[in-house]
Amino acid sequence: MSLRRRLAAVLTAVTLALATASAGAHAFLDRAEPRVGSAVRTPPAEVKLWFTQKLEPAFSTLQVTDAGGNRVDTHDGRVDAADGALLRTGLLPLGSGRYTVTWRVLSVDTHVTSGDFTFTVKR
Repeated sequence: MSLRRRLAAVLTAVTLALATASAGAHAFLDRAEPRVGSAVRTPPAEVKLWFTQKLEPAFSTLQVTDAGGNRVDTHDGRVDAADGALLRTGLLPLGSGRYTVTWRVLSVDTHVTSGDFTFTVKR
């Protein structure tokens, strides 16, 4: 293999390694209660989101809305003091229907991620 091809192969490997490392540096949603897309019979009292990294509390938000776009959380979204990767909020009493959870977080390594999902209460 020529020197030029070896150099190209090494540069490609280094670029892929760096891209993989930086992609892993974001706080992604790991799991949620209620689960993403789930249907529950008993309305939950709170929503809990676990992420793959610890979060910056001052810059991480969570809200829950009903089908009409009205907020049904208790406006107390916060990073858990005992688990820096857990974002939670209380909920008002929920009736039957579909609810949307929307989050935006800043991980401790300064990367922002956001997303949303729904769950349904079926009584």
